Parts: sequence; structure tokens; C-alpha cells
Amino acid sequence: MGMKQTCEHDNAKAAALLHVQEVLRSAEQELAGLLRQREELMKRIGSIKQVLAAMSDLFGESVLNDELRIMLQGQTAKGTGGFTLACRQVLMRSRAPISLRRCSEELRQAFPELADRHKDLTASVGTVLRRLATYGEARFRLDEKGNRLWEWMAKSAEDADRIKVPSLEVTLQQPQSAEVR
Repeated sequence: MGMKQTCEHDNAKAAALLHVQEVLRSAEQELAGLLRQREELMKRIGSIKQVLAAMSDLFGESVLNDELRIMLQGQTAKGTGGFTLACRQVLMRSRAPISLRRCSEELRQAFPELADRHKDLTASVGTVLRRLATYGEARFRLDEKGNRLWEWMAKSAEDADRIKVPSLEVTLQQPQSAEVR
């Protein structure tokens, strides 16, 4: 190969490498944006599920149609709820951050048949809580001993006063009382 051909070959390789690097940069930026969107969506989904769970607790499960009930309870074809949903519900209903052990105890109380399916319940709960944290649905802080205390993300400072669900409008009508004459 002559000197001219070697230079042309090197230039072609350099141009191809620049193109590959540009494609990689573009893909990295798009992936980062999509991951941010997923985190925002998971937080939003969690907030809406929390509102629906609270309404179901307050007014009874009959206020939910079958489709909402399935989405909220995570029912499978067998009609059983999922372990992740149970962990979500324990966190949502906790009034303060809770330890992994306390979360496991509350899950065992509320969902004994689900808890019995797990050889090491605390390890399983820990795995789910860490996954919920990656989704942006849960978070933890360390207590004075360095132990993690877990909480539902909708309880963050910006959501402390009220969960905002603009696409979900709920109007509660008071029953009209009969007038006493």
C-alpha cells in the first residue's frame, strides 16, 4: 500500500470514528432523557395510585371499577395481588419513614399469605424497596445508627400538603338532607 493510500485509509477510519462517536453521544443523550422521563412517570403513577388507594380506603373498594381495581391491586390472571404492590401499599400507608424490618413486619400482618411465599421476607422486601427507589417511587434516609428508613416519594416536601392529580377531578356531593318542617 502506498503512502497516499495509507493516508486516505487513515482519514476514512478517522471520519468513521467521529461518526460513531457522534452516534454514541446522541444515543447517550436520548437514553438519559428517556430515563428522566421514566422517573417522572413513575412518580406520577405512584401519586395517582396513592390517591386511588386512599379513596378506596375512605369510600370502600366499590368506588373503583374493575379496570381501576386491577391496575391498583396488580391482580394477575390468577387474581392474586403482587408482592411489589404489597410493598408499595405498606409504604403508602406508613405515616413516617420505616425500617426494612418494620416494613417486613407490616407486610406480614397485612398480607400473610403473600409473606409466606418468601423464604427470606426481609431480603425480598429490601430488593423491592431498592427497586422502587430506582423508579423514583420510594426513598430512604439514614437514621442515627446508619440504618435505612424508607418512605413513599409522594410524601416529599413538595407533595406534603396535597397530592396533585390535575387529570383526575373528583367531586364529592353531600347527600341532600330532608328538611325538617
